[in-house]
Amino acid sequence: MESELNVLGGALEECGTDPLTGFFRDGCCSTGPEDIGSHTVCAVVTTEFLAHQKSVGNDLSTPRPELSFPGLNPGDRWCVVAVRWLQSYHAGAPAPVVLASTHARALETIPLSVLREHAVDVPADPSSLG
Repeated sequence: MESELNVLGGALEECGTDPLTGFFRDGCCSTGPEDIGSHTVCAVVTTEFLAHQKSVGNDLSTPRPELSFPGLNPGDRWCVVAVRWLQSYHAGAPAPVVLASTHARALETIPLSVLREHAVDVPADPSSLG
């Protein structure tokens, strides 16, 4: 099994539990061979990011109970697919990234320098990301 390290080389930290995120719905951006999409970027989603993703066919705001997906709101922390995050980056709508909670596998798709440009600590009031 792949080592669970973050992009900074340390232990992978929790991304979010409300809503419960992660490919394995364990709160972490853990990954493995079955995670074909590489849900490895811990993003703090914004209105712009959600709108961009919806515009390219990846609706992250509509609940999908059959997939145990609650639908996201600005300020939610969510393990997003690395190529989808990069897609939003290129479109000028990247979500802030929590580096300590972003899996090292994300570096296969996104350079660390790009992730660092958008690194944040989650604000005490996530509604400010609206």
